[in-house]
Amino acid sequence: MVEEFRNALMALPKPRLADLFAENASRVDDLTVNLSGIRFDFSKTHLDAQALALLQQIAETQALADKREALFSGAVVNATEGRAAEHAAERGSGGADAVAQAKALQARMRGLIEVIEAGAFGEIAHILHIGIGGSALGPKLLVDALGRDGAAYDVKVVSNIDGAALAEAVRDMDPHKTLVAVASKTFTTTETLLNATSALQWLRDGGVEDPYGQVIALTAKPEKAVEWGIDESRILPFAESVGGRYSLWCSIGFPFAAALGWGAYEELLEGAAAMDRHFRNAPLRQNAPVLAAFADQFYAQGQGCETRAVFAYDERLRLLPAYLQQLEMESNGKSVTADGKPLGGHSAPVTWGGVGTDAQHAVFQLLHQGTHLIPVEFIASIAPGHDFDLAHHETLLVNCFAQGAALMQGKTSDDPARSYVGDRPSTTILLDDVTPATLGALIAFYEHRTFVNAVLMGINPFDQFGVELGKEIAKGIAENGAEGFDPSTSALIAAAGL
Repeated sequence: MVEEFRNALMALPKPRLADLFAENASRVDDLTVNLSGIRFDFSKTHLDAQALALLQQIAETQALADKREALFSGAVVNATEGRAAEHAAERGSGGADAVAQAKALQARMRGLIEVIEAGAFGEIAHILHIGIGGSALGPKLLVDALGRDGAAYDVKVVSNIDGAALAEAVRDMDPHKTLVAVASKTFTTTETLLNATSALQWLRDGGVEDPYGQVIALTAKPEKAVEWGIDESRILPFAESVGGRYSLWCSIGFPFAAALGWGAYEELLEGAAAMDRHFRNAPLRQNAPVLAAFADQFYAQGQGCETRAVFAYDERLRLLPAYLQQLEMESNGKSVTADGKPLGGHSAPVTWGGVGTDAQHAVFQLLHQGTHLIPVEFIASIAPGHDFDLAHHETLLVNCFAQGAALMQGKTSDDPARSYVGDRPSTTILLDDVTPATLGALIAFYEHRTFVNAVLMGINPFDQFGVELGKEIAKGIAENGAEGFDPSTSALIAAAGL
């Protein structure tokens, strides 16, 4: 973001939220977007006419409309790696060639699922999905949110290199009834391949004569999977232009499609496609991802907010904050612009969060009375995800709405320890229910919000070189031990006996 705009954001007046509501009787309608079974309410943010006008000017100066079209058309938007970013094409929103390639993959994926259902792999009761980062977070979120009832298979997702994670995942699995899905874009990821090798050994130890016969690969490098030992007929390749943290829409979503059924997978894709259409066509001031990014920039650049908190008031969405951490911080945690110049201001805020009402009794003290200004996002569902007494869900929703009201309203007291400053911003995202369609739309909303934030800041959200240095150093330690490192690191390596 150019310095003059950053300075202009910082110079904006910030009327109190209560005054903004008092001055505009239609504020809720003006700052609420309803689509795809989701209500996005931005009215408890400090966005007003002056802020929106400035942010729209920034969007126009940064050519948001052109860059949005480049994203959907399959143009090179990842300049550092010379690639398009074609995750939207996986759900039918993109260039014709990329969409056709995605349809071909879906046909192959559906065919493999039908072969599994027909018994070609024997009796399958479990799917062990092995990946890390985007190859694990997306499938884990989908299965946890939507696969609690009626899943065809018991699905476990393993990402951590700690052997305890793999041991826990396979504890109740029958090796003879387990299909192993190895998910890696490059099929060179150290953690994933070590976990996969150990899973093969677990199959052997369990008496499986041909362990490779129970393994499939989800990758953009099918030749690497073949080298590793997986038959070509059991490889589901996806495009190199689909980034890891955007990959649940392609074959990385295999465990969800297999366990919940192809119909649920298509609903997920269509929900995301509906959000694509909204993002692509709606005016900026009625565009949910754009309004969300406007609020993000108002607080990060204009108010110096370094974090953003996300709280899911629905147990089905408990993994969403972790998913968003990677999506937002790996995409926009940069210190240079797309053309390599110093960013000169804040990048993405730190995304963190948890599950309500648990978080209320853990971290909300700081949100209400701490010295940090932290924009808060509440996510809830009108329909419950259980058949227990409705008092559970009503109490959950009451708490969700009360927290947003309390952050804004505050409370004065003669006792300073019991005073709440109030005027603290929040956004509420209210789903009709947690379904494949609404979850697909919600995740696509966050993807596009991340993209808009990147455009406004002038950065490339589609590379992630920051994850490489630590991996290089880890490889050096594995090969050379303590040699050549700082005294602290060398002492730690020696203490661990490495």
